[in-house]
Amino acid sequence: MYFIWLVAAYLLGSISSAVWVARTKHGINIREHGSGNAGATNILRVLGPRAALSVFIFDFLKGLVAVQFIRFTILDSQVNLELYTGYEIALGICAVLGHIFPIFASFKGGKGVATVAGTLVAISPYPMLLALTVFLATFLTTHYVSLSSIMAAITFPVFVIFLFGMLLMPDKTSLTLKCFSLIASTMIIITHRKNIKRLRNSTENKISFRKKEN
Repeated sequence: MYFIWLVAAYLLGSISSAVWVARTKHGINIREHGSGNAGATNILRVLGPRAALSVFIFDFLKGLVAVQFIRFTILDSQVNLELYTGYEIALGICAVLGHIFPIFASFKGGKGVATVAGTLVAISPYPMLLALTVFLATFLTTHYVSLSSIMAAITFPVFVIFLFGMLLMPDKTSLTLKCFSLIASTMIIITHRKNIKRLRNSTENKISFRKKEN
C-alpha cells in the first residue's frame, strides 16, 4: 500500500505546470525559451509574473499534497517519530523527483525548488518559513532568484539542526529530519551549480517586474 502512494507522489510531481501553462495559455514550449528550464523562474522571465505565480503555487502544492499521502499509509498513531518523518520525506522526495524527471514531459522538468519548499513546509513548517523569509529578503535585496534559493537552502538546515533541534523543539525534531535537511540543502545547491558559476562571473540574470517595452 505504501509503495502505491510513493508512485502516486511521483506522478503528482510529474505534472509539469510550467510546460502546461506555456503550451495551453501561450502556445509555446517553455523548454525552448529562456534558460530552457521548466520552472517558475523561467516562466517569470519569458511569460511574466502572473504565469509564474500560478506555476509556483501549483509546484509548491505538489510537494505539500504529496506529503499528506501519509495519512493513507500510517494508520497507527503510536508509530515513532523517526519512522513517521522518514515516510513523509520519502513521499516528498518522490514528488520532487517527479518534478525534476516528469514522466509526462519526457523526463525534462524544473529544478524542484518550489516542490521542495512545499514538501518542507509540510514536514517542518517553522524552519522552512524562516528559510522562505531568508529567500524573500535576499531576493528583494539582490533580485537574483538563484542566489535567494541558495541562501534559503543554506540556512534551512541551520534552523532545523540548531535553532529548533537544539534550542526550541528538540523533542519534536527527529534525527531523520536533521539529516534530510542537509541532503535537501546540498541537492538544491548542486542543481544551481551553473547559476553559481554565472553569479561568480556576474553574468546571472536578475529578475525585474517592470514590463518590457516592445
